[in-house]
Amino acid sequence: MNAAQSREPIVYEPQPAIRVGTTSREQVETRWGLILVVFMRLLAALWILQGLVQWASFLLPHEALFDHLPMTQSGAIIFFAVIDLMAAVGLWLATPWGGVLWLLAALSQIIAALTIGHTFNALWIGADGVLILLYFALTWQAGRFSPE
Repeated sequence: MNAAQSREPIVYEPQPAIRVGTTSREQVETRWGLILVVFMRLLAALWILQGLVQWASFLLPHEALFDHLPMTQSGAIIFFAVIDLMAAVGLWLATPWGGVLWLLAALSQIIAALTIGHTFNALWIGADGVLILLYFALTWQAGRFSPE
């Protein structure tokens, strides 16, 4: 008899559909998970706004935008117009890929602000840094109390 045959079968124990009362651990778990979801939805609203501003900058320009901008700045506008809205959808749905895509967008904003002139001001670097730290703290806190 090999090791695979000697294992006991996994027994599935269904959870009740309605629970009367919750334990303190479940309350803490629910609270941090809810705080994380609310934070992600607020970030999604902010990133939707940013994405729409990026789209408006090249769909409704006052003058020929891409004729006067350097290639790096034009590419950054297009990149952020797409990635900001994609990240916002993922954040709104509170999916893991949304958080990863948002982190990519936020880190890209920081890099663009430091390397490409006139894309984002210094205030965005600080705001993105604070939001990233807050996201990691909330994700860690919500993960500490996960049932797994």
